[in-house]
Amino acid sequence: MTKGQGFGFGLGKIKELQEAFKKAQQFQENAQTVQQELEETRVEGSSGDGSVTVTMNGSQRPIGVTITPEAAEKDAEALSQLVTEAMIQAYENSSEVMKSKMNEITSGLELPGFG
Repeated sequence: MTKGQGFGFGLGKIKELQEAFKKAQQFQENAQTVQQELEETRVEGSSGDGSVTVTMNGSQRPIGVTITPEAAEKDAEALSQLVTEAMIQAYENSSEVMKSKMNEITSGLELPGFG
């Protein structure tokens, strides 16, 4: 080992490592904030005719289903199809919200595989 070189970490490498730790800590703090925001966010999806509405939070947890009296009069198969349509739309809308929130916290961090 050459005198003054330590363990192969120059001052620049230590600063890079410190910066990486700062970014990781910032990401973790932002991720916790976003997780809370997603839990509180409400997203809806509706069947094609609007007779069934599914509400989810931004973390894709189902919150509720609203069925109009007209939809309730349909047979089980038709009602099931309406609920499925609404669930798919709510899931897609929730996925977009989640993706948008994740992009907000990863942009500028220069993390591999994000942003």
